[in-house]
Amino acid sequence: MPLNIDSPLARRVAAFAFLILIFGLTFWVLSPFFASLAWAGILAYVTWPLHQRLLHRLPERHNLVALLMTLGVAATLLLPLLWVMFTVAVDAAAAATTFKQLMAQGLPPLPAAVRAWPGGEWIAAQYQRVEADPAWLRAQVGVLGLTDTASLKALAGGVGRNAAKFGLAVFALFFLYRHGDSVLAQFRGVATRWLGEAARGYIQSVGVTVRAVVFGIVLTALAQGVLAGLGYWAAGIDAPALWGAITALVSLIPFVGPVVWIGLSLSLLAHGETQAALGLFLWGALVVSWVDNLIRPLVISGPTRIPFLLVFLGVLGGINAFGLIGLFLGPVLLAVSVAIWREWQVHARSG
Repeated sequence: MPLNIDSPLARRVAAFAFLILIFGLTFWVLSPFFASLAWAGILAYVTWPLHQRLLHRLPERHNLVALLMTLGVAATLLLPLLWVMFTVAVDAAAAATTFKQLMAQGLPPLPAAVRAWPGGEWIAAQYQRVEADPAWLRAQVGVLGLTDTASLKALAGGVGRNAAKFGLAVFALFFLYRHGDSVLAQFRGVATRWLGEAARGYIQSVGVTVRAVVFGIVLTALAQGVLAGLGYWAAGIDAPALWGAITALVSLIPFVGPVVWIGLSLSLLAHGETQAALGLFLWGALVVSWVDNLIRPLVISGPTRIPFLLVFLGVLGGINAFGLIGLFLGPVLLAVSVAIWREWQVHARSG
């Protein structure tokens, strides 16, 4: 039986195939920019109340308000990062000089009191291994120090790519401030047409989760940075405010914050400051790290009504699947899944 290309079924199939082709090509064209666009969307949503307040003070000045908000957000993100990078670069040069002197003169003897610590025998064994084979440590630091041209080129390329992504996110952020209401209204209309009235609940779950995750991560990182800075000051660390800022910055990523205070504790230990090293380590383990367990569940799980375990798994799984943007995408996807599950439960009980 010959296919009638003028039949309604054939036309529907052709239209569907055409839509799939267009959407597929559009996805392919935009896929390199999804991370930047997602960051722009998150920043726009979180700062939208501030945008509305500024627009209320400057009515009918949409372009100016969008520009001021974009510049403000960019400066808030970029200036602290540049300050930390510049200071770390200066300190890294000084640390390289100290390391060369240390390798030439040999490591200082490990304080005897270290062996009495929990895990002290293991620390002493690792210290003795480095003493016996300083060439290994020199090779590792050489890798981290990026002493070869290929590593320097790779570093420059990575910085350039991230700078381009940041620039694109800032550029997109301006247009989201300018046309955010229209974009959200169109998205709601399409979602409602496809998913029905349940789409409004899903969109609300996305918004609540994004805002809760952002505030939870930022507040936790700031609290950890402040408490860690106090510990650095009490332990006699040089530039405690700088190291506190670095701790806050890296604490945005789960499980990375302890690297800073553990490293500084080991540095104090290597210089014979046993009590300061032990005090800083205990402060970090018992106070700084536990802030994460206190603030994050309250800020994130409360508004979203999602068990903290799911939020935690969403953050880790999101980072593994999507990179840094997965900090937000992971919990958002789980929030929508939980909203759908709860809706099914309601229908099951009512049915």
